[in-house]
Amino acid sequence: MNKQKALFLDRDGVINIEKNYCHKIEEFEFLPDVFDTVKAFQQLDYRIVIITNQAGIGRGIYTVEDFERLTDWMLQQFSRQSIKIDAVYHCPHHPTHGIGQYKTRCHCRKPAPGMIEQAQKAFNLDLAQSVLIGDKVSDIQAGKNAGVGRNFLVTTGHQLTATDKEQADNTFTSLNKLKDYLLEDTNE
Repeated sequence: MNKQKALFLDRDGVINIEKNYCHKIEEFEFLPDVFDTVKAFQQLDYRIVIITNQAGIGRGIYTVEDFERLTDWMLQQFSRQSIKIDAVYHCPHHPTHGIGQYKTRCHCRKPAPGMIEQAQKAFNLDLAQSVLIGDKVSDIQAGKNAGVGRNFLVTTGHQLTATDKEQADNTFTSLNKLKDYLLEDTNE
């Protein structure tokens, strides 16, 4: 079986507007261009995988059920745009602020590569041919730690320093600009 390439997306700040511990449907606002960008990758036969740290679960701010309810709704919105999200992986842990079982240093919390490695095994992915889009340096580090070939930052979420930007293969002010850059690149 041929290995497939994937588009790895962080959630908060990449798919939706960054709001601290977003866990309610009424708080969730998709960023402009997210549907067009993801659809373009889907048309190029990328698997679409969301990888998201969800320390709000570990901190007791919201529950796994709250996360799953919002995720189901989000996936429905993608489906209405004829976009299939292949998988959503989340890490509920936090090494210092987690409560109970969630207070742990795990292998899934970005910058660790655990969520990407799970996806690689589940979908037989060629990580070297894959792309990751994040809004924090920990996203980029997770991609690099897993061997993802191209790792990009968008400035649509967290504030980024010059040092943060240097860690990524490139940084873009919108998903649309990143998509145009990559599609130009594949058409050369």
